[in-house]
Amino acid sequence: MRIALFTEVFLPKVDGVVTRITRTLDQLTELGHEALVFAPGEPPQSYGPHRVVKVRSVSFRPWYPEIMVGLPTPRIAREMIDFRPDVVHAVNPVWLAAYGVLSARRRNLPLLASFHTDVPSYTTRLGNGLSLLRAPSQGWITGMHNLAEVNLCTSQQMVDRAREVGIREVDLWPKAVDTVAYHPGAATEAMRHRLTDGHPQAPLVLYVGRLSREKDLDQLLEPLRRLGGYGVRLALVGSGPGREELQQMFAGTPTVFTGYLGGSDLAAAYASADVFAFPSTTETLGLVALESMASGVPVVGADAGGIPFVIDDGRTGFLVPPGDTDALTDRLERLVADPSLRERMGAAAREDAEQHSWRAATEALVGFYELALQRHVGRRPVPLPLRALRP
Repeated sequence: MRIALFTEVFLPKVDGVVTRITRTLDQLTELGHEALVFAPGEPPQSYGPHRVVKVRSVSFRPWYPEIMVGLPTPRIAREMIDFRPDVVHAVNPVWLAAYGVLSARRRNLPLLASFHTDVPSYTTRLGNGLSLLRAPSQGWITGMHNLAEVNLCTSQQMVDRAREVGIREVDLWPKAVDTVAYHPGAATEAMRHRLTDGHPQAPLVLYVGRLSREKDLDQLLEPLRRLGGYGVRLALVGSGPGREELQQMFAGTPTVFTGYLGGSDLAAAYASADVFAFPSTTETLGLVALESMASGVPVVGADAGGIPFVIDDGRTGFLVPPGDTDALTDRLERLVADPSLRERMGAAAREDAEQHSWRAATEALVGFYELALQRHVGRRPVPLPLRALRP
C-alpha cells in the first residue's frame, strides 16, 4: 500500500506525535508498505526507505516558536501526482495536514485522519489572545475530520470527545510503546546522579515532555515543597516555550532542568526515577506515561484527557483530580515513602506496557486504511473544486 502522510510535526522535533509517526513508519516498512511524508520545518530527506518532502513553513510565533506551520505549495501537488497514493493519512489536520485533507478530496482519494493534539484546548491554555480562536478552531478541525472516511483517536476518552464535538466515523488507534528501548534495566548510576544533582539517594520524581503552560507543571511546585522532609528531588526533562518561566518559578527548589534527552539517555532517565509525575489535563494519550511504565516506574497523573486510558488507578499508578494539590501530594508521598509499593506498581506498570506493541498498533492502522478504501469505493465522494485548495 502507498500512503501519503501529511503531518504538522516531524523530526528533528521530538514529541509524542513524532514518536508515533516514526514508530509507525518503522512497522510499515517491515509490513511492506511505502509512505511519502509531507512535513514542515527542517525534516530529514528520508526516514528509512520513506521519502520526506520538506514543505515551506513559518514559525508559530510568539505563542509557540518551536511549532512550524506548513504552507501549501505547488510542489505538494506534483509530489502527489508522481507518488500515486492509495490512501492519504492526515495527522492532526489543522494547517499542513488540513491541506492534505483537501488535496485528498480534490484527487478523489481515500482519506484517514488521526487526532493527536487537543488544539482548541491549547488555544485557551497558551493565552496571549489565542483563546478567541477556540470556537473557530474546533469548527475547522471537526469539518476537516468529517471529510475523512475514517477518523482515529489514540485513547478511548478522545474517541468519546471527538464524537461529542460532532466528528463522525471515529475509532481507536491502539496505544503502543517500545518496551525494548524503555525497560527497568536502562537505569544508570550516572543518570541518577545527574537527575538528582548529586544526591542519588534522594527520592526522584521525574517529568518528561514539553515545558509549556498547557502541561500544568506549575502544579508540581507545592507538592515538591510539602515533600521536602523526604528530601524529594524533581527532574524536568525536555524544553519548550515555558522553560524560562518554570526555571524562575522553581528557583531555590531541588529541581534539575536537563533540556532535551534522547536515545539511551532518555531511556536511562525514565528508568532511573522513582515516580513519574504527569499533571497535564490536555493529553490525548500521554505516550511519556507509557514509556515510564515500560521502564518500571509508576505514574501519578491527572484524571483527565487520555491519561486514564494509560494508568490503571491503584495498580500501575495513581489518578488524581485535576488541580487538586492535596491529592497530588498525597499520591506522590505514598510512592516516595513506600519502596515496596513503588516496586509493586512499577512491576505492574511494566507488565501492562508489554501488552502494547507497535506492530499490533500498526497492523490495526493498516486495517483502518483498508476500511477507508472500502468506504471510499462505496461512497465515491465528489471531488472538491480547485478553488477549495487555494491557501
